[in-house]
Amino acid sequence: MTIFPFQQVDVFSSEPMRGNPLAVVVGADSLDDAQMQAFANWTNLSETTFLLQPTSPEAHYRLRIFTPTQELPFAGHPTLGSAHVWLSQAANAPQGEIVQECGAGLVRIRRDGSRLAFAAPPLKRSGPVDPVLIERIAKGINLPTSMIQASNWVENGPDWIGVLLPTRADVLSVKPDYSVLAGTRVGLVGPFDPRLDGEGAQFEVRAFTRNGYEDPVTGSLNAGLAQWLIGSGVAPDRYIAAQGTVLGRAGRVHVDKIGDDIWVGGEVTTCIRGTVDL
Repeated sequence: MTIFPFQQVDVFSSEPMRGNPLAVVVGADSLDDAQMQAFANWTNLSETTFLLQPTSPEAHYRLRIFTPTQELPFAGHPTLGSAHVWLSQAANAPQGEIVQECGAGLVRIRRDGSRLAFAAPPLKRSGPVDPVLIERIAKGINLPTSMIQASNWVENGPDWIGVLLPTRADVLSVKPDYSVLAGTRVGLVGPFDPRLDGEGAQFEVRAFTRNGYEDPVTGSLNAGLAQWLIGSGVAPDRYIAAQGTVLGRAGRVHVDKIGDDIWVGGEVTTCIRGTVDL
């Protein structure tokens, strides 16, 4: 067995244990696919990542991302959490953008004060959702179809379907039936009412995975939602999304459109530092 540096971080929250956790193994080039998958299965977190030497001359590091059951080409909170860990280990961190190499290609990451942000990757699929599927989603979230104000494919790796509800309260009230939603990734979004909800964020987001659980705070979904909502005029070029409220989390996702790029960012907090034997 080999000893590797290891960190567990909390992403999209400045408060420990209020965001989305991520396990990161540093310098994992000697591990094979089976070892990576086995460790990700053992951590039982939504994602576990492995920092490797890059193969592209443009990248600062290479990242592999695993759920307990499969490898992903890209995911948002693993990208920010892994960049945070890489920066903590880097002897000569760049002053400008950081470039991550992963299964989806090269991802640009920038520092925004105390936050990190990634450039939203292009949507692999967008556009209207089949009405039959929308009817099933409405049944799965126990709401009449008439309450779905708009929907859109927002696939950027994970095949998310974005669903716009009238208000934040409507989003928070949903009790999903995963037996109906099985096999779909559904992201709900609803606007804040400043008089009732305050001005700490402008949208509430919830993410129901295809594996029957709610994700606390989801970078890939928020990236896709931002491209849809800003592009359709529903959201301004700069806003904050809250996520994880129902789960007792306090995730905050900062979205900022600069030129042609949409940046998705948040705070990252280190909770565990040490080593792991693999």
